[in-house]
Amino acid sequence: MDVIDENGNTVPQQESKRVIAGVLGLFLGSLAVHKFVLGYTKEAIIQIILNIVTCGIATLIPFVEGIIYLTKSDEEFIETYQVNHRGWF
Repeated sequence: MDVIDENGNTVPQQESKRVIAGVLGLFLGSLAVHKFVLGYTKEAIIQIILNIVTCGIATLIPFVEGIIYLTKSDEEFIETYQVNHRGWF
């Protein structure tokens, strides 16, 4: 089954990266590995800079993102983060 993006274009079925991104967000969030896995290079660099500037306090952001990723269904995750490229939360 194909997925339709926000512009109404049909996108071929994709494999969900939900579990791997969620686990990486929980355990390696300070390195923004989960963002790189999803293809969000700009957001990953911003996350790394935030972690450095805040002395690690900003690592709460990827921890929360990891939980959000893991609580979504595969279909919802693919639609939100892989098709529509939503970079944060």
